[in-house]
Amino acid sequence: MLTLEDCIALCDLSEEEIEAIMEHEHVPEIVAVEMAQYLVTCPDGMPCLKRIILDDIEAAEARGDSEHAWKLRMVLRHFIRSHPELAEAAPEAKIAALTAAARQANRQKKRPT
Repeated sequence: MLTLEDCIALCDLSEEEIEAIMEHEHVPEIVAVEMAQYLVTCPDGMPCLKRIILDDIEAAEARGDSEHAWKLRMVLRHFIRSHPELAEAAPEAKIAALTAAARQANRQKKRPT
């Protein structure tokens, strides 16, 4: 049986990056890990993950939580350093489409068959 920690280790993201997905998508940690695994294996998933972290930073700043925004900037810094292919951002429309696809896949997994 896999533990939550095993699942996090398998998706090639840090726990803080998983927490950013949880915050952005308002989902439990195991669902965020599942989304992370999907996005990590998707051709354009890494730019989508970058956008998620950027959105979280903007939301923290909008509510005046500068400490959390700083923490998220450090998460983004680590994410970009771990994935140098992100030096060039993907088009916003493509990122939005990937986020929508990840949400749809998540909804379909929740539906009983």
